[in-house]
Amino acid sequence: MTTGQNYDVVVVGAGFSGLYMLHRLREAGYSTRVYELADDVGGTWYWNRYPGARCDVESVFYNYTFSVEILNEWTWSARYAEQPEILRYINFVADKLDLRRDIQFNTRIESAHYDEATNRWNITTDEGTPVSAKYFITAVGCLSASNVPHFKGLENFEGEWYHTGRWPHEKVDFEGKHVGVIGTGSSGIQSIPAIAKEAKHLTVFQRTPQYSTPAHNKPYDPDRLKQIRENFDEVKEEMRYSLTGMPGAPRDRSALDDSPEERQRVFEAAWEKGGLMNLSYTYNDINVNAEANETLASFIRSKIREIVKDPEVAAKLMPDFYYATKRPIIDTDYFETYNRDNVSLVSVKNAPIEEITSTGIRTTEKEYELDMIVFATGFDAMTGPLFKMDIRGKDGVSLQEKWDDGAQLKTYLGLATTGFPNMFMITGPESPSVLSNMMVSIEQHVEWISECIEYMEKNGAQTIEANVEAEDDWSSHCREVAEATLFTKTDSWYMGANIEGKPRGFQIYLGGVGPYRQICDDVAAKGYEGFSLT
Repeated sequence: MTTGQNYDVVVVGAGFSGLYMLHRLREAGYSTRVYELADDVGGTWYWNRYPGARCDVESVFYNYTFSVEILNEWTWSARYAEQPEILRYINFVADKLDLRRDIQFNTRIESAHYDEATNRWNITTDEGTPVSAKYFITAVGCLSASNVPHFKGLENFEGEWYHTGRWPHEKVDFEGKHVGVIGTGSSGIQSIPAIAKEAKHLTVFQRTPQYSTPAHNKPYDPDRLKQIRENFDEVKEEMRYSLTGMPGAPRDRSALDDSPEERQRVFEAAWEKGGLMNLSYTYNDINVNAEANETLASFIRSKIREIVKDPEVAAKLMPDFYYATKRPIIDTDYFETYNRDNVSLVSVKNAPIEEITSTGIRTTEKEYELDMIVFATGFDAMTGPLFKMDIRGKDGVSLQEKWDDGAQLKTYLGLATTGFPNMFMITGPESPSVLSNMMVSIEQHVEWISECIEYMEKNGAQTIEANVEAEDDWSSHCREVAEATLFTKTDSWYMGANIEGKPRGFQIYLGGVGPYRQICDDVAAKGYEGFSLT
């Protein structure tokens, strides 16, 4: 008979959030076990090893801030770090804090059921060992459930195929091969230029053209790094109370206040700076005013026309939705890649893929012979990773049933949900999460959760559960804030639109990282207002 294991806390996931959660809880004296599907730490940076993978938040702001020692012992090589460097950083932190001894790798959590008789979570792994914990914390990430579309005939394809979110650890050789990439979201736009340099021919199958702006990546100037380190307390405070978790804010000015000539000058300067937020921050109404948004959207379209030499290809690459209502993307030579002789672009909006054959891809117009297919088709975001586990709260109700597969999704602060006592979600639905610097949002959630657990233990509380009214109010507030923007006017993975049959709904809090932090702090200061403690 298998002996059960009992812990104060079980955490699922050993990425950035799971590692910091483990460190905080262990330092506070709680017995904590982390379960991780992979064979090592890293989370999204463990799995996403596709060519060209890099972070779109500047490296010096995309790291832990809780330890000055860690901050000063690590030096980033470039403005936007590539995946291998980020994974080395995560391993460096795991080694320094000796975290691996409390992580069980190569383990899938199959189920987590709340037991009302004992006020504990009963958890089962794929190896069958029963585990019990007072607190159950999900650190599974928002983008960890890969979306491989169910194309007819995929099982018949005789070549190699890969998904960018589950890339092999060994190098994939594109040399001399005819490669097809399906998808032009972030992973597609990062990988396409890299693959094109190696492949004999690359065919890009694009459903929706994207706005992408240059990263202008470059090695870090040591003086800049030194300056940031010397002033990091101020930088950290600015990040924590900003809108997006990064220093800076939109100029306090409407795009419609400037003349076309002045706007052009402002946009050109931001384009030359490169990076994720410089264009978005040019004016304060880009995300809320359709006319203001169009001024920036048309500027980027003009840049595509300038860069791409073939007018027909350029026309296919023109986005027609509101800028930034799909994930904003930064790139290195993405549009320039379509000037290469060995790259062709197919619009699957005009000619949909009918099936994958044994030798390639057939659309309604033509068959393309391929040696290799790369699915850059993204993820079942936000709820997808949570629904991969059978999570059941009071009365045996599953999380999927409670949220009606996302149609009735409600949380309180994106941290907890009614009917699931002593369960916390790090960067869960209805928190700022993917529309923020994830590192800042992760640290805020981890610190709030650990302080909440300490409060409960000091006050002899057995359970904490979000109240129905608080959850209803928070979800209504999230929808109200989202509806005041342009984000809900576009079909995107933010809305669940990339997954067939998934209910539409905006599942991210758009009020800003700083205001959100203040709301969470106020809830805690009032004895965890909106929660019931027993």
